[in-house]
Amino acid sequence: MSKIHILWVDDEIELLKPHILFLERKNYEVTTCTNGADAIDLVDEQNFDIVFLDENMPGLTGLETLPEIKQKQANLPVVMITKSEEEYIMEEAIGSKIADYLIKPVNPSQILLSLKKNLDNSRLVSEKTTSNYQQEFRKISMDLAMVNSYEDWIELYKKLIHWELELENINDAGMLGILESQKQEANTQFFKYIKKNYEDFFTSNDKPTFSHTLFKDYIVPELNHKNGILWIVIDNLRYDQYRVLEPLINSFYRKDVEYSYFSILPSATQYARNAIFSGLMPSEMEKRFSSFWKNDTDEGGKNLFENEFLSAQIKRLSLDIKHKYYKITSLKTGKELADNYKVTKQNDLTTIVYNFVDMLSHAKTEMEVIKELAGDDKAYRSLTLSWFKNSPLFEIIQKAQQLGQKLIITTDHGTINCKHPSKVIGDKNISANLRYKTGRSLSYEDKDVYVVKNPKDIFLPTVAMNAPFIFAKDNLFFAYPNNFNHFVKYYKNTYQHGGISLEEMIIPCAVYSPK
Repeated sequence: MSKIHILWVDDEIELLKPHILFLERKNYEVTTCTNGADAIDLVDEQNFDIVFLDENMPGLTGLETLPEIKQKQANLPVVMITKSEEEYIMEEAIGSKIADYLIKPVNPSQILLSLKKNLDNSRLVSEKTTSNYQQEFRKISMDLAMVNSYEDWIELYKKLIHWELELENINDAGMLGILESQKQEANTQFFKYIKKNYEDFFTSNDKPTFSHTLFKDYIVPELNHKNGILWIVIDNLRYDQYRVLEPLINSFYRKDVEYSYFSILPSATQYARNAIFSGLMPSEMEKRFSSFWKNDTDEGGKNLFENEFLSAQIKRLSLDIKHKYYKITSLKTGKELADNYKVTKQNDLTTIVYNFVDMLSHAKTEMEVIKELAGDDKAYRSLTLSWFKNSPLFEIIQKAQQLGQKLIITTDHGTINCKHPSKVIGDKNISANLRYKTGRSLSYEDKDVYVVKNPKDIFLPTVAMNAPFIFAKDNLFFAYPNNFNHFVKYYKNTYQHGGISLEEMIIPCAVYSPK
């Protein structure tokens, strides 16, 4: 392994001889010079791993030398060393993207720590993260054997996502493989838990917040905010995707509270999102709003009346508020709202449904280039982050902060990357979704599904006599025996929703106050 090569620039370099000897005994190679001009030439002529740069030198100061070095080698770490504790020098140095900032007199241990932090950081973090996960692995395995409440499932899922994001940062394929196996086992157990308890939740006092109680439980208590609420529902946003968007939101907002709630079944837009806005379960929507509700086998759009559902719920809850609903399904409509966002300052509640992540998941099914860009969960998160960073939605959030509005971000359901087919047979009128089916003459693999023979038992409409609902477990997707291989090839490794998995059902709702 080659030595780490340091350039140390200080007009009093002779006084630092003990530090340099200390570093050389630690097997570092140190090149010295006494002024900024020479330092710039040396960076041109040699390869250095890091630069220690004195700020207060005759001729070119450290702050003047720094941008010249960065112009030649933008990624070369530079540690600024200064006697001065003046704030403007710190701000100038930090603004110029220094790697570290040390105040004289420095001791050898400070120098060594700075080197470790900047040059050995990845290795040290990787080793520590791997070690920590290995210790946590046993605890998660024990938790999996004992988890038996919806609160426990929420905590366990959050823990798995935490470690997935931590391990992703160190790119340890072996550890990620072990974690993936734990997630698979967790989904297997979660399926059993939902199959056993889902129907009983609706008659129990001890149950999670579901889609149809989200508004009443989490949105209504915030409606007294003096500058109004911006409530954003990002379609198809999984908990891990929310986690990677969060640092961007934190630049403008401070998180007050984060909830996790359960999507109803089917964990699909026409059921879960309509339930959010109506405050009703699907069978109740069909009964009260027969002109708005459409079943799977009916023609036409299934989410065309969200505003009407929301207005009816607000009226039913006797809320005296001014509200406005927007649905964003294109870049053009997103930009238009961002450009004119100040009109919302008169609202107590501004609701935005943003459909991009849903479109992304469908595009992954239909477009080869998206399959390449979002080949796995890590890439899918990265693509979601890239979109959000450059989206009108992020601009809207910033404008809401400027208006002093509170922010609530949530979703209607998540998605899961489907890996394995499960054969299903039915008549020509069965529903098309790959993660759930309803219709007559359904034939399926019993071990792969949660069957609800009477949909009314879980407050779902009955599309026909003797038409049960079936929900796929884990990462399965339903495939017809006819043209089976083509069907499997087309849909394998695509993101789908509607079934039973941690990714689809346990989803975030976070409340923020403007900074």
